[in-house]
Amino acid sequence: MEKEGLEEQTKEKNPHKNKVHQILAHSYLFYFLSFLVALFLDFMFPMKIFEKVTMASIGAIFLIFGTLLIIWAQKSSLKLQKENITKETFLRGPYRYTRSPTHYGLFFLMLGFGIMANALFIIIFSVISFLITKFVFIKKEEKILGEKYGAPYLEYKRSVKL
Repeated sequence: MEKEGLEEQTKEKNPHKNKVHQILAHSYLFYFLSFLVALFLDFMFPMKIFEKVTMASIGAIFLIFGTLLIIWAQKSSLKLQKENITKETFLRGPYRYTRSPTHYGLFFLMLGFGIMANALFIIIFSVISFLITKFVFIKKEEKILGEKYGAPYLEYKRSVKL
């Protein structure tokens, strides 16, 4: 009974918080499930697309870049101040270059793995996953963030195009 009361108080104070995290969780799960389906398809129907082994090093660079981008984004988002929010509040770390660095990181991770493994379906599914995430999940997330933070977030959104 006490737990339910606490959950209700939390929702009243910040009704958007759980929605944003729920959308993020769904988008990350979508990437993971897409990766598993692509992995299965590459196992069932192996198609190599690169002749040269040097492509594996390019894939490794993407993989490392994606990992570092995700770590940088997560560390930067933990430092978000909740009071006196301005446009500059959002301009931390990779968020000054892109509004969704974690999703770009997941894209580069999946793409890098696909290139390293020379796996056609993983490469295709990384692009498809990124596009669906960008036009479905991120669109919903940004709508909620606009409602939650108002003008400062909308200003930030106008200034950071990606």
